[in-house]
Amino acid sequence: MDSTTHYTSRKSSGRTGHNSVSRSGNRARLGLLILLTLFLGLPRLARAQSIDPSAEGAPPAPPDAAPTSPPSQQPAEEPDHKTDQQPGQQPAQQPLQQPLEQNVPQTPGSISGTVLDQSGALVAGAVVTLTHGYEAPVQQVVGDDGQFSFANVTPGPFELTITATGLATETLSGVLQSGEHYAAPEISLRVATEVTTVRVEPPREEIAEEQIKEQEKQRVLAVMPNFYVSYVPDAVPLTSKQKFGLAWRTVIDPFTFGLNAVIAGAEQADNQFAGFGQGAQGYGKRFGAGYADILSGTFIGSAILPSILKQDPRYFYKGTGSKRSRLLYALANSVICKGDDRHWQPNYSGIGGSLAAGGLSNLYYPKNDRYRVGLIFENTGIGIGETAVLDVFQEFFIRKLTPKPANQKNPSKI
Repeated sequence: MDSTTHYTSRKSSGRTGHNSVSRSGNRARLGLLILLTLFLGLPRLARAQSIDPSAEGAPPAPPDAAPTSPPSQQPAEEPDHKTDQQPGQQPAQQPLQQPLEQNVPQTPGSISGTVLDQSGALVAGAVVTLTHGYEAPVQQVVGDDGQFSFANVTPGPFELTITATGLATETLSGVLQSGEHYAAPEISLRVATEVTTVRVEPPREEIAEEQIKEQEKQRVLAVMPNFYVSYVPDAVPLTSKQKFGLAWRTVIDPFTFGLNAVIAGAEQADNQFAGFGQGAQGYGKRFGAGYADILSGTFIGSAILPSILKQDPRYFYKGTGSKRSRLLYALANSVICKGDDRHWQPNYSGIGGSLAAGGLSNLYYPKNDRYRVGLIFENTGIGIGETAVLDVFQEFFIRKLTPKPANQKNPSKI
């Protein structure tokens, strides 16, 4: 419940029949002041507030037609190379003469080797991949003896890629001759270089402190404090020290003193709480009682109980979604709040703080104006309703009247 609720509760008590003085003129003036306080952002006092390897391309196709000698240059003595040719047809392709050495039969060979680490120990479980020409890659897992062997390998250029967990990948290239048993030199895998990313961020308490500083700049129409509203949806939870600090910053704000002074004067003009009397002494008592309401409500409902129950006393501006969803969100915030674990829960702090502040006020109000037990609960219920109205104003109107609201960027993700 906001400080505006406490002011209104005091007036409810003053209207219970203890005063008989006519207040028609002063009531209109007082009503205007109360309406102004609905826009206040004063604290919600005790408120019901494996990438696949690329496939090798196919070998280039031979040209559509091999060059042939002009017909006039064809040897006359080799008629067996000629073919019958119909008009309009191209001459038949003549086979190219292959070098003599390519006609020698190619005998498959083999490739073997041993995988070690930098210390010379055998590396079991390493994966060796053989890439050979246009043939599909072949893989083999190294056994406990650290050795691998590929048989029936077609002669020609090849490449071996060796990988192992925690070790750097090594590549070995060579050319296998016909019928050769290729023994690869010992393959030593180095320890992989680890890339460690260190994300340096300030402690959560420092982030929360920066967010509080932004909140303390929030003033409706650049005058009325709007400290207990966070425009960062998932702001960092406050520490107990920060909850007490925000409460203290609120109760000593000049606007808090000024508004309380105006209301105390209106109450004296209306002769509310007649037991306080009139004159400077009566005004001082009314001012003191009103300020005590603000002090007790703020510290009990926004600092003490939130610290004990680990709840956040702030209103978290939604600002997104349909108007209906935002309206329901604002109304619900009169009886629920965020916990320090960022989960929603019943607002025990706000409701309990309102009841405690109401009971405590019986210590300093005149005997005839003290709250009955039933009236304390009645005023708490009224306060919940007033908080719901204020939250609706916060959600739809007050931010537009706050010149420099907190930045929407979220620095709390850590």
